[in-house]
Formats: sequence, C-alpha cells, structure tokens
Amino acid sequence: MAEAQLQQFLEKVRQLNAFVALSEANPEVRQQLQGCSQHHEVVDLARSHGFEIGRRWGEAAPPNATRGTSGAERHGDSNLLSGPSPIAGLETTTVLLEQPGLRLERIHSCQSSSPPDFWYNQSEHEWVVVLQGSAELQFADEAVPRQLSQGDCLLISAGRRHRVVSTDPAPGCVWLALFWPPADAC
Repeated sequence: MAEAQLQQFLEKVRQLNAFVALSEANPEVRQQLQGCSQHHEVVDLARSHGFEIGRRWGEAAPPNATRGTSGAERHGDSNLLSGPSPIAGLETTTVLLEQPGLRLERIHSCQSSSPPDFWYNQSEHEWVVVLQGSAELQFADEAVPRQLSQGDCLLISAGRRHRVVSTDPAPGCVWLALFWPPADAC
C-alpha cells in the first residue's frame, strides 16, 4: 500500500471512530443513526456532522464532501470557523483542496492530543496556522513544547518528528494545514 493510500485509510478509520464516539455520546445522533436503513444515509448523516466516511481508497472526495445537509459544514465556500466542535478527545479533518503535489485541510481538534510516545513523521512539508483556539505542539528535537494561539503559524519540514500535546476544549482549535512534497520528491 502506498503511503498516500495508507494515510487515506487511516484518516477514514479516524473519521469512523470519531463518528461512533459522537453517536455514543449524543443520544440524538444515535437515534438518527438507528433511523438509517441504507449505507448512503449513514454516510450523509456522518457528513452532516463533519465526518467523511464514504470514500474508498483512491476515490476522489465527492463534490459535496464538505457540505453537510444543513449547510453547517460548508467549508469549501463558506466560513472555516462554522460547524460543530468534535467531542472531547477527537478531531475532524476536511480536505478543502487537493491537487497533485498540494493538499489543504481544515482540522478541528477538541481537547485532543497525540497518543503517548507517538510522533508524526510525515513525508510531506506542512504549514499550519491556528484560526481558532490554541494548541501545544512538541518537536522531538526541542525540549520545550511550543504554545500556539490564534494567528500563529508554523512550518513543519518533512521528516521532522512532532506531536500534539494538547488542544483547547470546545469550541476547540481550528487549524488550516497546507501539505506539499519536498522538491526532490516531485
């Protein structure tokens, strides 16, 4: 499995887990889920809460992937700060733009952190900006975590190990993240 496919698979699992957690924590969502009789209804319900669970490996995001049925999650052409906060401990990711060599994501974290002893080690460069809230980010090569708040941005070079120490509670931390491969990978 190529790295891009692995990341797509892992993201789908994260989205599924977050949607399950929401349905277990929110009786109204659980009732709505029980009312679904077809797969596409479950996918649409998840999407209306900011989760994208319908994609298969290699499948492009559907044109309305960032548009919930209520319009609350319309990040492609609307307000990046709108939409419900994920439940505590989770985050949602919405791909806003994806082209060869470039991906723009909106990440909404709520009291989330990387698992203990887990470090991201990405093959792409990542530039992030905090649009809402605050977060603490730790680099493996730095002794002290960095405090990021609204408006702070940061370039994370490919291969630089890092982890999320913490993000704000609801309404959470909203990030905008731009990913691209190193020049020698193009």
